Amino acid sequence: MKIDSTLTKDIDVTASAAREIEQAGYDGLWVGETKHDPFLQVFQALQATENITVGTSIAIAFARTPMTTANVAYDLARHARGRFVLGLGSQVKPHIERRFSMPWSSPAARMREFVLALKAIWTAWQEESKLDFQGEFYTHTLMTPFFAPPPHPAGPPPVFVAGVNTVMTEIAGEVADGFFIHPFTTPRYLEEVTLPALRRGREKTGKTLEGFEIAGPSFVAVGRTEQELATAIAGTKAQIAFYASTPAYRAVLELHGWGELQPELTRLTKEGKWESMADLIDDEMLHTFAIVGGPDEIGPALIAKLGAVATRLTFYATYKTDPELLPELLRQVRAADQ
Repeated sequence: MKIDSTLTKDIDVTASAAREIEQAGYDGLWVGETKHDPFLQVFQALQATENITVGTSIAIAFARTPMTTANVAYDLARHARGRFVLGLGSQVKPHIERRFSMPWSSPAARMREFVLALKAIWTAWQEESKLDFQGEFYTHTLMTPFFAPPPHPAGPPPVFVAGVNTVMTEIAGEVADGFFIHPFTTPRYLEEVTLPALRRGREKTGKTLEGFEIAGPSFVAVGRTEQELATAIAGTKAQIAFYASTPAYRAVLELHGWGELQPELTRLTKEGKWESMADLIDDEMLHTFAIVGGPDEIGPALIAKLGAVATRLTFYATYKTDPELLPELLRQVRAADQ
């Protein structure tokens, strides 16, 4: 089992934070795309570290084209010498259309084609062959020597795809090298929905889940004192509420009989009542989605939740945590995984 950490959103301390994560003994670190360009932070983290895996979790695929993504990912793979993982996600329609001003349609089918286009471009570069990818959403048929980067020993990076609903998850199993479990999930949803969909996707190419990476970020609310724990719980409830307001994730709530909560949370987002949303997340929901407790309780609970499913585990804490907790949490998870 590989244990990873999430990199800080503070771009001014990316390098130092990456060094601390590596020195603490983690196997990998992940950079999300929120306030800053994730590839810039990945580059900073790679420069500051020596052995740790560094990847995006996630970069927003539909905010880019396969060619622009292929370029930056291929260069990062060269620089990383095998330490970079390209993690992709679709985001949701309002953000793609209104924030990025990019087209949105058939997200699962588009993601499938996006990944296949990426791999076709990389093959053309790595094997110095003709580029001829023609799909419904993307067409890449022009690549002259002047614009083609030379092959490199590291080769293209592995591609992970994030998903929640069944179609996107099945697509990930078919065309990707790994899958990101969304933090907004539950053990029951994983068992009844996610794993069957991944297996169906793998079966389309005659493969099983053997050798297929599953990265499992999990909400963790941890504190060494009552005040620390209360702060962690408040931050975690707020993040659960944020994800629960997304219509695309309603299926997770419906499986547990909480489907009607989603439109109520969506209404609050439209009214700008962000601070009120966490109040709708009760303790039952908190403990269903998150692992809550002191440092010595987190390790066994995390292994129990995802140990039989994931090949990589990540603490997903959306509140400010004490950096000294990083090595402490890692020790607890390593001990529980023995």
